[in-house]
Amino acid sequence: MTDYRAIVGDAKIAEIYRKGRKISKKHILNISSTPYGGGVAEILRSIVPLMNDISIDVGWRTMVGAPDFFRVTKKFHNAIHGDPISLTRKKIEVYEGTNLMFAKFTHVDHDLVVVHDPQPLALIKFYKKKQPWIWRCHVDLSRPNRKLWNYLKGFVLQYDMVVYQMEEFAAQGVPGEYRIIRPSIDPLSMKNMPLSNSTMRKYLRKAGVDVKRPIVSQISRFDKWKDQIGVLDVFDRIRKEMDCQLLLVGDIALDDPEGQEMYERLISKARKKRDVRIILGAHDIMVNAIQRASDVILQKSLREGFGLSVAEALWKETPVVASNVGGIPAQVIDGENGYLVDPHDHDGMAEKVMDLLGDKKLRDEMGARGKRHVKENFLITQHIEGWIDIWTEMLS
Repeated sequence: MTDYRAIVGDAKIAEIYRKGRKISKKHILNISSTPYGGGVAEILRSIVPLMNDISIDVGWRTMVGAPDFFRVTKKFHNAIHGDPISLTRKKIEVYEGTNLMFAKFTHVDHDLVVVHDPQPLALIKFYKKKQPWIWRCHVDLSRPNRKLWNYLKGFVLQYDMVVYQMEEFAAQGVPGEYRIIRPSIDPLSMKNMPLSNSTMRKYLRKAGVDVKRPIVSQISRFDKWKDQIGVLDVFDRIRKEMDCQLLLVGDIALDDPEGQEMYERLISKARKKRDVRIILGAHDIMVNAIQRASDVILQKSLREGFGLSVAEALWKETPVVASNVGGIPAQVIDGENGYLVDPHDHDGMAEKVMDLLGDKKLRDEMGARGKRHVKENFLITQHIEGWIDIWTEMLS
């Protein structure tokens, strides 16, 4: 934790250590759906070791389920974002049965349990609860499918606390107390640490990027809600006016059976388009280099829980043109560190990208403001402190 002194200052680090000592003898468990391939896993990979570094005993376990389970929970995910769903008895049996099986072989004797997102939400039904349970909601609850949400809410009501990312999501939540913790980036991780120019050029060459031409990028897992197909249409409009290249960088989440289908569809759509490169499974240093080298980052999400790739780009002083949805407006201040656009306004999004591509001074000014905004609001130190405050309150 002391490595972050140069970023947030000695006083903040000392305060985090002091707060952590109040619960240093407590054992806390996180449960999520997957060890990699999404923002939740990325956050936990950074937070869990740092919590242990400040002497809080924090663990992390991931769900084990057959492909049917993840197909069902992907349908749940889509329905939470507004898609229709047929909530059949079979889907409920697969969902609850997998949670029951996990509970049978996963012993929980911790002082506090944090369950992340809907996949392991039903676990609370299958344990004799001896400790506080928190549901950490990372998804956009602003317009959920009502039938599904009414079903899931039956589990949420059994939790002692719900922690949302946004007040807007809490408005659709459940009665009772809740807290807000915004997600964060780890500025010292391989994805966000400083890179030398030579290192950047090395990884850009490996990715087949022409470093002498303007770069527009979107970094997102391959998912219909990230709308990479729509990005291609926006880029077609830009490419008619300006010489530039598009990079679509992404991964397929372990708990997303639709990811491969989305990736293959994107490859098919982009096959005959020049100056478009699709990169699957780029490691963190390559993503870091692309975000730093890009002139503009796009985030054309149709729905979004938070969209941490936006904060990652802003931290690297790259302006962002993004959809005005979910948690993105908390990160992009329209006209200050980027632009917010209706996700269906492809002409408007293309115009904002071209405004930035044609004005280096504007890009530099927005980039500097973007980094300041992330430092003040979305660093991992604030995230850790938020959790310590909640845990201390619930364990006192």
